[in-house]
Amino acid sequence: MITPTSSSRTVRFADFPTLTAALDFAATGETGINLYSLRGELIEALPYAKLREQALELAPRLLANGAKPGDSVGLIAETEGDFVRAFFACQYAGLVPAPLPLPAPLGGREAYVEQIARMLASAHAKQLIGPNGMKDWVAEIAAKTPLNFAGTLADLPESKGDALPEIVPDATCYLQFSSGSTRFPTGVVVTHRALMANAVAITRDGLQVLPTDRAVSWLPLYHDMGLIGFLLSPMTSQMSVDLLPTGAFVRRPLLWLDLITKNGGTISYSPTFGYELCARRAEVASIEHLDLSKWRSAGLGGDMIRTGPLRAFAERFASVGFSDKAFVASYGMAEATLALSMAPLGGGLKTERLDVERLEQHEAVITDDFDRSREFARNGPALPGHELEVRDDNGAVLPERGVGRIYARGPSLMREYFEQPQETARVLSADGWLDTGDLGYLVEGEIVITGRGKDLIILNGRNIWPQDLEWTAEAEVEGLRSGDVAAFSVPGDEEETVVVLVQARGGDADSRAALVEKIAGVLRLRHQVETQVQLVGAHALPQTSSGKLSRSKAKAAYLAGAYGERA
Repeated sequence: MITPTSSSRTVRFADFPTLTAALDFAATGETGINLYSLRGELIEALPYAKLREQALELAPRLLANGAKPGDSVGLIAETEGDFVRAFFACQYAGLVPAPLPLPAPLGGREAYVEQIARMLASAHAKQLIGPNGMKDWVAEIAAKTPLNFAGTLADLPESKGDALPEIVPDATCYLQFSSGSTRFPTGVVVTHRALMANAVAITRDGLQVLPTDRAVSWLPLYHDMGLIGFLLSPMTSQMSVDLLPTGAFVRRPLLWLDLITKNGGTISYSPTFGYELCARRAEVASIEHLDLSKWRSAGLGGDMIRTGPLRAFAERFASVGFSDKAFVASYGMAEATLALSMAPLGGGLKTERLDVERLEQHEAVITDDFDRSREFARNGPALPGHELEVRDDNGAVLPERGVGRIYARGPSLMREYFEQPQETARVLSADGWLDTGDLGYLVEGEIVITGRGKDLIILNGRNIWPQDLEWTAEAEVEGLRSGDVAAFSVPGDEEETVVVLVQARGGDADSRAALVEKIAGVLRLRHQVETQVQLVGAHALPQTSSGKLSRSKAKAAYLAGAYGERA
């Protein structure tokens, strides 16, 4: 029987110059990484000492194909031991791992092969390493991209005795592709120095990691929240972590909570939809066996925070020890390694209900009018060493409660977008300020996110957040679930047209027509917006690799006619 690695250790808060130095230190203890199957069974316990030994053995084999330090290596990021070993072997070899997504559950093989080939070409990758179960896929990808090597770890040649390079803080640690990378992949260049700065801010300042803490995650390892938050950061503070495949969570969400219960997990994150899936599943499943009383940091990140589903989760699981004080709202992005701000621990979710009309005028005004308002979460102050500013369209810094574009600066920021100097210059200024592309405001030093700048719908001078339309429809129209609605604008004859795509499950022509009218009527009443509602099939709306709705892909598909003739 496999036994999970220990939880207890003496904590050192990520104060290392490089990721390899962090693993060298973690290897002196008994903690490590525990990998679980789709059924929630422990299939490998990988102590950090064993991981270091295996990574050092693999590192010269990665160099045996003619790769040189600084070259990039594509790694298909299955949640399994070989991905972890390959990632850290790249670190010791001075190679740059570029984690790549797994195939989407309903995506086509040909489209996936093309996507990965584009990402490899964008990264100038010399090698591709994939899981054993995808050898045929890897061969197809390799046929489209010039590579020195394509296969599994077991296929690597024997070492030629290459000496391992010295790893320095300003060397590139990894390439992080944006979650929506498809046609024009953008790789974020993160150095060891930036990663370690963010790991210190997360573990020491944000989570205030304790010697008995244990992390649990189902988040994909090709996304920054999964990779940094629940593989690299835990290791830098010598924390044991339990990793469940994302597919296991999607099929059986309560496996996540089972694992927290079984191993005494204290730190775990999810986008809002993860909590929502668990609460929904718990309506028909038994939860008496769960014990969530040790879960002290129930983190929120990766998408806009929806307060309703979180309250439902807290109410449903209060009987098994979950405290709503455990919620920790966070803000960050791959361009900042991961985290930029975190709400104070133990305070739970702090929110503000804002007047939507005033929000459209760039003002964050609190109101009690439920019908014309929306609730937003405070995401805490900037982490130590980091700064956040909100600016108007002319670049002037706005006062408190002024809604504008969010800028960030600090030691965790990326060095650049890989081989894209113009795109880098567009978002990263000479004095180190990053244009995040997000909209929001500051209040009492805490950042509140109101939306993405590129998603904003501008109609007759009004700034309309698509989330407002989507969430109103999902909340007020019976039968709709979270993620069923995508709203965006497209050019019309005289002005922009607001299109609302809705996933519909069956029904005859009359009931579908009634659903369209119901949705359009609710949005007209609540937001004074005329919309063009079109029903699409179940699971038809595209998602990013991290499971979020991709409005940009939905809009592109709509304009390309992928949903049939326009309504």
